Amino acid sequence: MESFALHSLSTSTSFSRSSLLHHRPRPISRSQLSLPLNPTSRSIPSFKSPIISQVFPFPSKASTFNPFSKPRVTHTPIQASSSPPPSKSPPVLQGAKPVPFIISICIGLIVRFLVPKPVEVTPQAWQLLSIFLSTIAGLVLSPLPVGAWAFLGLTTSVVTKTLSFTAAFSAFTNEVIWLIVISFFFARGFVKTGLGDRIATYFVKWMGKSTLGLSYGLTFSEMLIAPAMPSTTARAGGVFLPIIKSLSLSAGSEPGNPSAKKLGAYLVQNQFQSAGNSSALFLTAAAQNLLCIKLAEELGVIVSNPWVTWFKAASVPALICLLATPLILYKIYPPEIKDTPEAPALAAKKLESMGPVTQNEWIMIATMLLAVSLWIFGDTIGIASAVAAMIGLSILLVLGVLDWNDCLNEKSAWDTLAWFAILVGMASQLTNLGIVSWMSDCVANVLRSFSLSWPAALAVLQAAYFFIHYLFASQTGHVGALYSAFLAMHRAAGVPGVLAALALGYNTNLFGAITHYSSGQAAVYYGAGYVDLPDIFKTGFIMAVINAVIWGGVGSVWWKFLGLY
Repeated sequence: MESFALHSLSTSTSFSRSSLLHHRPRPISRSQLSLPLNPTSRSIPSFKSPIISQVFPFPSKASTFNPFSKPRVTHTPIQASSSPPPSKSPPVLQGAKPVPFIISICIGLIVRFLVPKPVEVTPQAWQLLSIFLSTIAGLVLSPLPVGAWAFLGLTTSVVTKTLSFTAAFSAFTNEVIWLIVISFFFARGFVKTGLGDRIATYFVKWMGKSTLGLSYGLTFSEMLIAPAMPSTTARAGGVFLPIIKSLSLSAGSEPGNPSAKKLGAYLVQNQFQSAGNSSALFLTAAAQNLLCIKLAEELGVIVSNPWVTWFKAASVPALICLLATPLILYKIYPPEIKDTPEAPALAAKKLESMGPVTQNEWIMIATMLLAVSLWIFGDTIGIASAVAAMIGLSILLVLGVLDWNDCLNEKSAWDTLAWFAILVGMASQLTNLGIVSWMSDCVANVLRSFSLSWPAALAVLQAAYFFIHYLFASQTGHVGALYSAFLAMHRAAGVPGVLAALALGYNTNLFGAITHYSSGQAAVYYGAGYVDLPDIFKTGFIMAVINAVIWGGVGSVWWKFLGLY
């Protein structure tokens, strides 16, 4: 889950598009080449550009003030100089970026005033569509931070009386959005207590004698903690990247130079590409999964016992991909170091320094087991997923594992609440006003003109939904903008509703590793400096094709067996 243009934990992480493109960490001395041994330090690495500080000269001796001394005036002769006076630096541009701002606004104005309104669409719906398209364009072009731009869209919809104040803010009470916010706090608990770090380190100790075994150990450990840590960005930055960096540095694999390909580049790529399948395996492994189920319900597609249904349908294709990804990358993106006999020893040393499992870790384990149990059986006992998350957070607050300042400092959670509620609210109103059904009917008519069967239509629409993500910098934002429309298109083309809803949800996780900006974890892993940009795009595309073959081939057979169609 993932701030729009690349979500990240607010603990101590700061990203920007420019810093991700240019930053390479400084070399680390050999004395630092070991797993971090301080169990109390769990902050996520910050990938900020270096700050150049000015050094000002100070007198070598302490001076004292004498009120009776005369001031000494030094006269400096005026000298003629042919050189022009130093030019002033240009003022820093404030506010919105002009070009993206103008383009985003113009898109909405063109739709509103120049594109003829279809007869089937009401003036209110057409006006809201124009505002929504301007908002989406701004989320892609970034004239302002995503929260600020979404707020402008919300304000415009109210000022123009397109929506009432109550309707505009209706999504702020959406239980799924609050579940996403609380998931950020759960992720902070994993990082703060060190529980996620401990689990991953155990897998390194058990499976880390070879590079391939090490990659499988890290992959399986993420799969294990994913259902209780619903943030891929938190898992990447707070747990796995610090471990990968420490192991790589201990093997002499440093970021930003050719030695990166000894070990670090492969481990980063493997964890990055595996994360999507770990997130797709469990409903609660990523925030966008929960939103998909909620949006499907609004369109009349009800997934019974959603946690179990989601897991059953994803289990076979996701597990096959998780088993295949490390081996495939080992062949197409091989590490120079094949054996890592020192990794288990480093992991054992780190576990020894961490000491026994702390009280807060036990509380975290018990709370997450309770939350996951309620997520699985909540429908049976009448407890909604958001309420289960509220119970878990309340336990962590009462027992002191988290304090309220931890929640307040999780800025990305509150930022997500603001912009995401606005986006979901607009999308829901578009559905209510009939825009989504009108668009889906138009697309369905085009598909029918090609005499496509529903399986062919499913493949075409899934491919379109996937490749559109090259324009987005957030999986959750992509869902909020397009999931409802694409689900309606699937249904209009004759695709079974539950199958379409689940397939779009799984697809949402798989396109999180196609670029360096496609998701929050993409920013984290690329920012580490181990993988070059061309390799990100190349490997991302290759693995996307492999995932599509496995999910489309094996998955379709499995879903037929489960009776989804």
